Amino acid sequence: MKKQKILTRTIVLVSFVSLFTDIASEMLYPVMPVYLRSIGFSVLLIGVLEGLAEFTAGFSKGYFGNLSDKKQSRLPFVQWGYFLSAISKPLMAIFIFPVWIFFARTLDRLGKGIRTSARDALLSDETTKEHKAKVFGFHRALDTVGAAIGPVVALVFLYYYPEDYFWLFFIAFLPGLFAIALTFFIKEKKASAKENKPRVTFFSFLKYWKRSPALYKRLVFGLLFFTLLNSSDVFLLLNLKEHGFSDSEMIGFYIFYNLIYALISYPVGVLADRLGMKKILVSGFAVFAVVYIIMGVTSTLWMFVLLFFLYAFYAASTESIAKAWISNISDKAETATAIGFYNSFSSICTMLASGFAGFIWVVYGPKVTFLISGIGVAFVVVYLILFVSESRTKINA
Repeated sequence: MKKQKILTRTIVLVSFVSLFTDIASEMLYPVMPVYLRSIGFSVLLIGVLEGLAEFTAGFSKGYFGNLSDKKQSRLPFVQWGYFLSAISKPLMAIFIFPVWIFFARTLDRLGKGIRTSARDALLSDETTKEHKAKVFGFHRALDTVGAAIGPVVALVFLYYYPEDYFWLFFIAFLPGLFAIALTFFIKEKKASAKENKPRVTFFSFLKYWKRSPALYKRLVFGLLFFTLLNSSDVFLLLNLKEHGFSDSEMIGFYIFYNLIYALISYPVGVLADRLGMKKILVSGFAVFAVVYIIMGVTSTLWMFVLLFFLYAFYAASTESIAKAWISNISDKAETATAIGFYNSFSSICTMLASGFAGFIWVVYGPKVTFLISGIGVAFVVVYLILFVSESRTKINA
């Protein structure tokens, strides 16, 4: 009997597309708060910008995920999504007016919204339930390799051209173009066309909640509760600046975090398939709670190194595992809708979390901001342990 191939050509190609896209995005992400501050953005306005950008990505993830399911097509959404994100990079440097910055950042997030749910469904379609965490972990690993390479490029560039952010945005456009080219080599499995397809409106995906399994509802509720307490990682980088670290050191921390994240994502996926996704997910959230509580009270270099290492474990144990779990408990024909629904409301929660974190940061400082998140996520851990069962048969859908 022929052994099933876990990492297919499509999975590998999609993962490399994400790698090059993240090189482009992550060249800018760690310097984005510094760049925005340099052109007059306050910490609160940065929080609002990130929140609104995520809000745009959010609802578009739900809509385009639902549309992908109805059309039984994934690839066009993947291609257009990566295209919009690529062209948004140089737009950020053309003008520094707040309205233009909001437009360019939103265009980038819209591209992410168009592609994300269809891409995740494409990955899900390529494997079986027994290997979902491995596949999503592999994709996350390559995605995060790009997230590590990007800041290295930024670090080298800024070493020779300090604070020359203008050209950095244009350089970030190049790996984005390469990612777009790779999408034309992807082949998706064609599903049989459905008759009498209902018309898809912008909010049609909201109807999925009513017909979704009970396990999906309980899991997504817990995940969204967590997201309300998890502000943008920009605040972690700003915290380093608050403690006197230079731009280069700040980027160095971000590179370190992404390298660890990339190295352990696939092994963590293997563990999740063997031990159960709930155990790994709960462990990741527990680590997040500890990291944030300590982040608010520490100031030493070695503790920051340890915290960013642990934060990488949290990241590897949650995002890809959550999507793999959701894809396992949803109907195959509605995978993009199920993931899109979660992604949509996750982005809304991120918007609220980032805005709230920015407000708390300005009024009470970083210590209180991190403590609130850490203590709140501890309650999420308790909820998942008590109310979410991994086996679908234990909870009537």
